[in-house]
Amino acid sequence: MKNIQSIRGMHDILPEHSPLWRWLEQQVSSTFAAYDFHEIRVPVLEKTEVFTRAIGQATDVVEKEMYTFEDRNGDSLSLRPEGTAGVVRSAIQHGLLHTPGLKVWYQGPMFRHERPQKGRQRQFHQFGAEVFGMDAAAADVELIALGERIWRRLGLERGIRLEINTLGDREDRQRYRQRLVDYLLPVRDELDEDSQRRLDTNPLRIFDSKHDRTREIMANAPRLIDEIGPEAREHFEEVCDMLDRLGIDYSVNPGLVRGLDYYCRTVFEWITDDLGAQGTVCAGGRYNDLVEMQGGKPTPGIGFAMGIERLLALLEAASVEKSQFPHVFVVTRVPPAEMLTVAERLREEVPGLRVAAAVGGGSMKAQFKRADRSGARYCVILGEAEYQTGQAAIKDLRTERGEQEMVNLDALGSRLQALIAGEGAD
Repeated sequence: MKNIQSIRGMHDILPEHSPLWRWLEQQVSSTFAAYDFHEIRVPVLEKTEVFTRAIGQATDVVEKEMYTFEDRNGDSLSLRPEGTAGVVRSAIQHGLLHTPGLKVWYQGPMFRHERPQKGRQRQFHQFGAEVFGMDAAAADVELIALGERIWRRLGLERGIRLEINTLGDREDRQRYRQRLVDYLLPVRDELDEDSQRRLDTNPLRIFDSKHDRTREIMANAPRLIDEIGPEAREHFEEVCDMLDRLGIDYSVNPGLVRGLDYYCRTVFEWITDDLGAQGTVCAGGRYNDLVEMQGGKPTPGIGFAMGIERLLALLEAASVEKSQFPHVFVVTRVPPAEMLTVAERLREEVPGLRVAAAVGGGSMKAQFKRADRSGARYCVILGEAEYQTGQAAIKDLRTERGEQEMVNLDALGSRLQALIAGEGAD
């Protein structure tokens, strides 16, 4: 019988990789906490309308990429292709928007049916942050500063650059859309096929084209930033001024439009050149109309999402390793129940101590081989005679001499704790 394989573009996270995932999650979650963000967890499956209202019917996500199906009740459901729409739905449903200043973050899998490639999978994972009820430019800048601090905490700040733009307000975009269409209609036949389709549905997305001739045409297109009204312009100037004051480097990219319909005013992307074509590691912007589009009262909002797999690729390229080997491996000549008693006592006495034990038995030679393969620094040896006198041996597996130190069982936990603290082990 043929083995069942995972779905194309949906990957297992194996034990050898999970320590780096956990480390990344810990670094990012603690940074969110430093900015007074609180975690929210929403379902991966929502009514399709949650996404079509927010993202827009004329986007690639809705037209081509969503996993959508009818359940047994005939309701149209979709796996979430992004996180913001579900968070907004939850915030409205549970009355979280009554007090301005809600700041939440999330993490988890997203799903899009597209061609798998490096940095782009059908099941991918994101961190996201959302701020509701604050229209001030300072909210935009704090969110960007949060992203900057994450890069510094991960040691990735030198390889990631920030691009920003403003999309103005709804009226600005409607006015600009007509100018852009008027510019493109005479050269429509020179655009790539996708861009010709977008000209009728979502012309701003043509800026995202990778087609060489289309990019040449768009380089001379009218710029949205030249069309925005005074309020949106003042907002963007405040954002730039505060970024300058904070010393956060950025460049203004007039062609940065973002792919979803709900964005307005400030939009931004953090980009790297180290991941090939999939160089955007974090992207977001303001969405002052989205809550109302989802049926809530008018509420300003801003947020971002960052791709976990892409961050992991950058960390691996930077040789960041966070393997979590056991601190201690217990080998024994005493009965298994006695060995387990010692292992449990060590875990109880030293919180966070990672203890492996030779629960499968075997000769001492075989147990020592397993201890060495485990990556543990120290081996606790429970010999029959020593154990009867209340003692165990500690052996350093990572030194050539491999000397043993006899320790009373009552002091075993504290001695291991001191040894591990002295070497700066995790």
